[in-house]
Amino acid sequence: MSGVAGLRVLVTGGASGIGAATVHEFVAGGARVAILDVADGPAGEAELVVRADVRSRAEIDSAVEQVLNAFGGLDVLVNNTGISAVGTIESVDDDEWATVLDVNVTGMARMASSVLPALRRSDAAAIINVCSIAARHGLPQRALYSASKGAVLALTHAMATDHVTDGIRVNCVSPGTVHTAFVDRMLQRFPDPVAEKAALDARQAIGRMIQPDEVARAIVFLSDRRSAGITGTELLVDGGFSHLRTRPTQAPR
Repeated sequence: MSGVAGLRVLVTGGASGIGAATVHEFVAGGARVAILDVADGPAGEAELVVRADVRSRAEIDSAVEQVLNAFGGLDVLVNNTGISAVGTIESVDDDEWATVLDVNVTGMARMASSVLPALRRSDAAAIINVCSIAARHGLPQRALYSASKGAVLALTHAMATDHVTDGIRVNCVSPGTVHTAFVDRMLQRFPDPVAEKAALDARQAIGRMIQPDEVARAIVFLSDRRSAGITGTELLVDGGFSHLRTRPTQAPR
């Protein structure tokens, strides 16, 4: 039997991309899944969809209450909501800084804070934050995004420490560049989207972007009851970007 069977899971940003793939993997494993997103939409494979903007504590609390009423509790929060930002510190204005940090960092903290009382009552409690390799690596034109994901990584470690005695495991996944509609839209902001996509593919040692289902399986693994010994950990799903250095094979001299 799957180690996530019967778990009650809330996935933020679950309507598309990594979130939608994560919903699929949990449902396939027998979990009960709710989606939290900024717009109402069809439930699809999820049992429930609730609308909330992670910038609003009132909307989050209302949405969480709906999930708890439907499921009778909660075991797993997947903090997946996030927005991108392209540019250097000179090209990103103060309003964009405020918005991205509010969604990517404070929004995660709001979500976690809202569900903590319910997670304390679970015997399989876990929070998985979706981070990024940008938290550790200097990527061009990603100053604001990198700053937000660096904060997510630090927040993950702090939360894991604060709540280990509550029996709540907190981990994060750090994907490389994931090929989603989100990335396709971002590529259109560049003068040559085709060349930029080729560069993103080449950035991973495996020679292609990561697929959403590959990240989703890592999230499900960290949520699995059989992963009970894992907390405060960053799991890389980056196609070898962080640690592999490849180059064309040269003939021996």
